[in-house]
Amino acid sequence: SVAAAWQARLESPADVKELIPEFFYFPDFLENQNGFDLGCLQLTNEKVGDVVLPPWASSPEDFIQQHRQALESEYVSAHLHEWIDLIFGYKQRGPAAEEALNVFYYCTYEGAVDLDHVVDERERKALEGIISNFGQTPCQLLKEPHPARLSAEEAAQRLARLDTNSPSIFQHLDQLKAFFAEVISDGVPLVLALVPHRQSHSFTIQGSSDLLVTVSASGLLGIHSWLPYDRNINNYFSFSKDATIGNSKMQRLLSGPWVPDRGVDGQALAVAPDGKLLFSGGHWDGSLRVTALPKGKLLKQLHCHLDVVTCLALDTCGIYLISGSRDTTCMVWRLLQEGGFSVGLASKPVQVLYGHEAAVSCVAISTELDMAVSGSEDGIVIIHTVRRGQFVAALRPPGAMLPGPVSHLVLGSEGQIVVQSSAWERVGAQVTYSLHLYSVNGKLRASLPLVEQPTALAVTEDFVLLGTAQCALHILHLNKLLPAAPPLLMKVPIRSVAVTKECSHVLVGLEDGKLIVVGAGQPS
Repeated sequence: SVAAAWQARLESPADVKELIPEFFYFPDFLENQNGFDLGCLQLTNEKVGDVVLPPWASSPEDFIQQHRQALESEYVSAHLHEWIDLIFGYKQRGPAAEEALNVFYYCTYEGAVDLDHVVDERERKALEGIISNFGQTPCQLLKEPHPARLSAEEAAQRLARLDTNSPSIFQHLDQLKAFFAEVISDGVPLVLALVPHRQSHSFTIQGSSDLLVTVSASGLLGIHSWLPYDRNINNYFSFSKDATIGNSKMQRLLSGPWVPDRGVDGQALAVAPDGKLLFSGGHWDGSLRVTALPKGKLLKQLHCHLDVVTCLALDTCGIYLISGSRDTTCMVWRLLQEGGFSVGLASKPVQVLYGHEAAVSCVAISTELDMAVSGSEDGIVIIHTVRRGQFVAALRPPGAMLPGPVSHLVLGSEGQIVVQSSAWERVGAQVTYSLHLYSVNGKLRASLPLVEQPTALAVTEDFVLLGTAQCALHILHLNKLLPAAPPLLMKVPIRSVAVTKECSHVLVGLEDGKLIVVGAGQPS
């Protein structure tokens, strides 16, 4: 019981506890999901099961989210220096510690006991037991009061004076608007538009621009110039269109031929975080191809899958690529590095992942969390480990009697799995679409029925971005799948959505070949 534990802290001076990190990010530890027999309470004989939450929390997820918000609040920021003074600073020892009621058993302090000089074995073991039981007070690092942290307002003013950062759109969701439109491939859908988030820059060149990579459904490759923030420009960013796109003799085309009647699919494309390589599936011969950027030269063709590669995804680190195929398998590939740059793909996969009974339709991967997630045409989502290729869980999104394909799948930074699935109530009925949120351990946290047909899905630390065939861009809160802002209408169906690395803009690719840049008003 959180309430009972809190009360014990207040009433017993000998009861010293600190919160483990899970209290701020991991709801699963608050539930006895496996139904273990944890006995009964001595006083009430009440059976011990899930942690009893305080009345202000409606669920374990709500408890963790509110706890996290409290930890990140302005109040905690304003008092953080006082905690540092108690734990590491001048109030840890001496008269200041006594005045702050911050004194502990003498054996817990650094240097209080020299075990090497204790000759009596019994006394030595007793002291070791005391230290083990009471714990150890951290080293005293500071002898003077720690300065207070800047308030959020002061920090914002300082950043504004530096004038080097474009504002995050997620801090100004009430000001969202389409800043800019550029025709990339007239009349041909734009299936990929993104700025690789780990591009290297020379320290000697200030304000050097990034590459913005686009691919159209015909395989036309565009390498544009993108500068996310320049105070001297009206829109506070600059975009220079690739001059080769409009010149039929100089155009760069990804090597085909592609699967008939499908063209290039954005799900089967991935760009290395440093912007040096583009990986493509969807080729008729079942190959996975590696193309060098910015030149567009084909470097390698890998033939390991037994059928067409339907989907690709990269981890944020640029270490592993995962591919899914019609042959029902997924493969994990290691990127080759030289001098800190991506130069190719290993000739053989490090893992082959099995479990699907239908074609794999979408994939996602996180090296940090050791997760590879895949969805298939028959509506099943499977989680594997990356390093050992072990099966972890199979998820079937809730819904109608006849499940359809899992069309989109993304992974959040804390292992949240966002799944977009479709289904039919009965044979011949109209297809229905829905969005589902799972925890890192595969527990269903939220579901959202959709009235529009999803065509693109992206995720940031706290938000989900959804593009639809009905021309709308939706922004939802990641942890609840609730709307965070009114939908932004584009007039043309959306084919791709990506967030720039600074979260300063959203890049939207449209059915008619236009690139739309969404921002949040001019910085003040």
